[in-house]
Amino acid sequence: MKTPCVKVCQMDPSRDLCLGCRRTLDEIARWGTMSDAERERVLAELPRRSLDVLEVPVPPLA
Repeated sequence: MKTPCVKVCQMDPSRDLCLGCRRTLDEIARWGTMSDAERERVLAELPRRSLDVLEVPVPPLA
């Protein structure tokens, strides 16, 4: 079974996504019982889930 798990299991509480695989707790819990189509849908969505640190505006150097 294909899985996005990279063994970095830590949740980002502000986004409710795993820092390693970017799945929600619900998706992680249901992964083994999802249909192939459901898993493919989640896998296709993962690249769009941003875990980047919020950018802080920095004034230009004088």
